[in-house]
Amino acid sequence: MKILRTRIEFETVEPIQIIDVTEQVRDWLKTTGVRDGLLTVTSLHTTARVNVNEREPQLQKDMATWLKRFVPRDGDWLHNEVAIDGRDNAHSHILGLFMNSSESIAVADGEMVLGSWQAIFFIELDGPRDRRALELHIMGAA
Repeated sequence: MKILRTRIEFETVEPIQIIDVTEQVRDWLKTTGVRDGLLTVTSLHTTARVNVNEREPQLQKDMATWLKRFVPRDGDWLHNEVAIDGRDNAHSHILGLFMNSSESIAVADGEMVLGSWQAIFFIELDGPRDRRALELHIMGAA
């Protein structure tokens, strides 16, 4: 049994941004030599999340639009009055309540078990940010 991990780092440029990280994760998986196991992708941030969903550009735009409407940035949020980092990001934390901080994906025959349309997305809720990260952790057999 192998247990390996790595970190993917990147920057975001939009307040709410959906970034497809599937290929980066797939590329790392190939280097591990794991044939069968479980891969976990975890956001290291309270204002950014991970999601497996359909890869289609118009749908990603719809998702970002919905997130902005669901919990508006300009709400009367108490956290914004006392934010320790000076960011008015209560809406980002609240949106995070409805999303996963990690996703676990089965690995079979050296490939992630994803449906034809599925992709792994990093969802920025409080951008732009110079440095964001995902932790990848795999347990499995070669």
